[in-house]
Amino acid sequence: MLTRLSAAVYGMGTAPTIAPERSSQTIRKQYPNYKVIVLNDDFNTFQHVAECLMKYIPNMTSDRAWDLTNQVHYEGQAIVWVGPQEPAELYHQQLRRAGLTMAPLEAA
Repeated sequence: MLTRLSAAVYGMGTAPTIAPERSSQTIRKQYPNYKVIVLNDDFNTFQHVAECLMKYIPNMTSDRAWDLTNQVHYEGQAIVWVGPQEPAELYHQQLRRAGLTMAPLEAA
């Protein structure tokens, strides 16, 4: 047997619920940057490391390449470039193929 329940039982006799307006503002989340890190090793010469940095890292000056090469030697590693993932992967691969010892790419 079905009985008819009043609208008040279901809350239909009250004012309608108003949903908050959706924000039309888009929040853009930036992609993370990645660090290209060269590690010290016992077989690459200072000259080779500096030349590779100048060849493969955009806008790398001779002075900056030598500073980074010294950092690699004396501190064990140097971050040679930071930026978006795709070019970071390219520079990392080029330096590795040139024989440099590379740390895995890591988010900055």
